[in-house]
Amino acid sequence: MVFSSIAFIFYFLPLFFFFYYLADKRYKNAVILAGSILFYSFGAPRFIFVILGTTVVDFYVVRLMSATENRSRRVALLCLSLAINLGLLFYFKYSNFFVENLNAIFGKLGVHQLSWTKLVLPIGISFYTFETITYVVDVFRGIHKPLKNFWDYQLYIILFPKLIAGPIIRYHDFAGQIYDHTEHETTDNKLRGLYRFFIGLGKKVLIANTIGASADAIFNIPHDQLGTTTAWLGALSYTFQIYFDFSGYSDMAIGLGLMMGFRFPENFNNPYTAASITDFWRKWHITLGNWMRTYLYIPLGGNRVSSKWRLYFNLWLVFLASGLWHGAAWGFIIWGAYHGFFLVIERLFLGKWLAKLGKASFIYTFAVVLVGWVFFRLEYFHYAIGYLQRMFSWHNNVGMWQPDTEYKFILVVAAFFSFFTLPVWGLKIQQRIFYSDYSLRLHFVMAFVTLLLCIISAGRITVSTFNPFIYFRF
Repeated sequence: MVFSSIAFIFYFLPLFFFFYYLADKRYKNAVILAGSILFYSFGAPRFIFVILGTTVVDFYVVRLMSATENRSRRVALLCLSLAINLGLLFYFKYSNFFVENLNAIFGKLGVHQLSWTKLVLPIGISFYTFETITYVVDVFRGIHKPLKNFWDYQLYIILFPKLIAGPIIRYHDFAGQIYDHTEHETTDNKLRGLYRFFIGLGKKVLIANTIGASADAIFNIPHDQLGTTTAWLGALSYTFQIYFDFSGYSDMAIGLGLMMGFRFPENFNNPYTAASITDFWRKWHITLGNWMRTYLYIPLGGNRVSSKWRLYFNLWLVFLASGLWHGAAWGFIIWGAYHGFFLVIERLFLGKWLAKLGKASFIYTFAVVLVGWVFFRLEYFHYAIGYLQRMFSWHNNVGMWQPDTEYKFILVVAAFFSFFTLPVWGLKIQQRIFYSDYSLRLHFVMAFVTLLLCIISAGRITVSTFNPFIYFRF
């Protein structure tokens, strides 16, 4: 079940909140847990038992680890939990990739290839695996004590607003909210959460889906028949699609959480206005960046290493891992290495030059990111290179795809909202809508705007069959 579906908006959501708000404070977490299990079962019934089973194992392994004072035994239990979680992630997400590459090598060597039945990827496995890792590592480090109640731990893992595609919430940032979220379940938060949900729905349905359909049409054209202008429009369309798709989902997740009193971390902060690639990764998928820094970059030594080259290698390695986390294909790995390369050269010398450009450096950032999305979208290196060759050498369009009026209008809208906060007035409006206290007048304005977004988005969903969530694959 996706958030941008009629089933979710008009059936699941009203029924869930009817029972949730009706329930006594003591039973609200039970309602959330039951709703979350039902939500995931609706979309992936075969894999719900994988989540439930791993949460049982993790809960008791971590409790045992916390109770023991023997260092070696604690480390062994930590490794056991990590092995189970990363093992499941590797099995479901990466085994197809490794078998395919091994068979390609065996084929060239004339060796008998491995027989293998391709596995289906459980929805959201990367997200909930990372959250189980934060739980065991935070408890091991003594940052937070383990949860006493198994159902509370399962609630943390399977909470439906963030289960499928984040935000990735670190355990120590969330543990206290399991017990106190009802105190923040105010009328103001419920309304603000509802507004945030429908803003995200509009971003997803009205912008991402519209230009995403055109992006798919362009990327499906054989490269040797692709005109240069069309190739650039395809890359630009996907650049906007992935931002409004994923940030729209994050907005909906944050809004749903707020309606229950949960405070989820922001996941996007106008990334296409970033002044550098370093700055871009402070603004794009913020919770993944925080996870990578806390649980990978710092354990590798972080900034406290003996040489700058080791620092650069660590940066590059983290982004290589980030690419692999996104998907089991060479395009994702190259995309991660590509971003890691720019992070390193910005540390070496480019960052000083960009600082002199001021806000204008967003042009450089946007261009680098746009080219990188080609590797991300096509997944296979030779396809991406073929596409980029059409972008950077002139070829006439052959009329296989032509932009219509709706596409042109939504492209302008996407560009406007992507760079909306470059001027100071844009930042002020964003601050007023998302982070400041609401006056009664602003509540009326937001209620009208979001009701309009809901009606238009629902109409769009009804007549369209194109409604993917890009990050569901990860």
